[in-house]
Amino acid sequence: MLERQRLLNHHARQDGPVLCWISRDLRAEDHWGLIAAQQEAIKHRQPLIVVFCLQARFLGTLPRAFSFMLNGLAETAAVLSQRNIPLIVLEGSPQDVLPAYCRQVSAGMVYCDFSPLRLAREWRSQLADRLSIPLVEVDAHNIIPCWLASDHQEYGAYTFRPKVHRQLASWLVDFPSLMPHPFQLTGELVNSAGLNQQYIAQQWVCLLARFPAWPGPVNAGSQAAKAALQSFIHHGLRRYDSRNDPNTQASSRLSQWLHFGQLAPQRVALDVSRLRPEELADAGITLEQQDDFLEELIVRRELADNFCFYNSDYDQVRAFPEWARKTLSAHQADHRPYLYSLTELESAETADPLWNAAQCEMMASGWMPGYLRMYWAKKILEWSPDAETALSHAMALNDRYFLDGRDPNGYAGLAWAIGGVHDRAWNERPVFGKIRTMTYAGCRRKFDVDRYITDTYARLGVKIPVRLDTANHDMKGSKYTPK
Repeated sequence: MLERQRLLNHHARQDGPVLCWISRDLRAEDHWGLIAAQQEAIKHRQPLIVVFCLQARFLGTLPRAFSFMLNGLAETAAVLSQRNIPLIVLEGSPQDVLPAYCRQVSAGMVYCDFSPLRLAREWRSQLADRLSIPLVEVDAHNIIPCWLASDHQEYGAYTFRPKVHRQLASWLVDFPSLMPHPFQLTGELVNSAGLNQQYIAQQWVCLLARFPAWPGPVNAGSQAAKAALQSFIHHGLRRYDSRNDPNTQASSRLSQWLHFGQLAPQRVALDVSRLRPEELADAGITLEQQDDFLEELIVRRELADNFCFYNSDYDQVRAFPEWARKTLSAHQADHRPYLYSLTELESAETADPLWNAAQCEMMASGWMPGYLRMYWAKKILEWSPDAETALSHAMALNDRYFLDGRDPNGYAGLAWAIGGVHDRAWNERPVFGKIRTMTYAGCRRKFDVDRYITDTYARLGVKIPVRLDTANHDMKGSKYTPK
């Protein structure tokens, strides 16, 4: 347990309640940070308080993301309450509101989640400076703590994979249970700290009224996440090798719950890796499908955290490898058949009917099939005057519309698609240079593009726009008739 923790300042522990500030991992179960905080609180016979800091405007996020997050968090609060652990929501930036709250409850120590992203690291750094008590960071998101999986930015999955496989058995272990907490906050502090049960209940009524449940295709919360995981294991994993065909619906679709920490990646890995041979056979799952899924879940996902942790410029072109920056610069003056503004992209007003359908699905549902997510980003590069503009536009749409946006996986994925991060140089082509290309013609060879477009608009309940009708478009390969 101690190896999952890092002390972020050097203050002495005080005699008072233990706070656990959750930000990335918003669940009550399978949470290493909460487990560590409770063990510390029980050791010193102190209450345990869980805190979440709400910032109602965050990186251009749509209200539906707040709705998904808060409705899931309400479930977390209810589960914690059953264990005699209050969850209080503070409004404001963590480094501003947490120090005052710690003084208010006479806290003795604070635990917090780990995130490799720049803003979250700034929060933790400033909070560590402003607190007069210890701040301990726990990586409750990665199976192998990010700073232990590797001590530098990995070049690609092939350099990172051996390190993961050497360490995985030591970390992929069962979670201890979060027990009913035996020590409670008492006296006047209960009311002054906002821990009166009536006050907490009213606070949730007000919060959920501001961000009502999003009527989307997925439900928020850990229970819905666990149900989706079991459904995937028993019905979807046997199709996992066809996940690059958007029409098969073969991907796990767990990303939104993983992003908001309503589902622990380690829980997913445990449940999938422990399937016995007879269970695999009964479900029609091959060992290759099991291995491929665990590769994506563990190696590729934790590689994204590695990239963002060791490269603070993860959302900038300067984070691209040198060969990629050179080839993109060399081809910057190449003719582009179309140049689209961010507004045109956001409105799905391109000459590519497949891209438009994927964009519409993203805007409506907050999700897009993984293969099309790669295609989507690469076409933005093709339709932008330079890599900087392409990355900026892709980041803006990613963070605004995807339920799992504002995430290391998203940023690493865009850096791969546009800037060759975690990839290699390919044959040189116009615009892309040596960056791997994806084309409309290539998609048509891999899957039924017309079916995806038709089915997508049917799911959205809208008629296929005339200009997007696949019977009328004039696309051939990746070349379009200029406007």
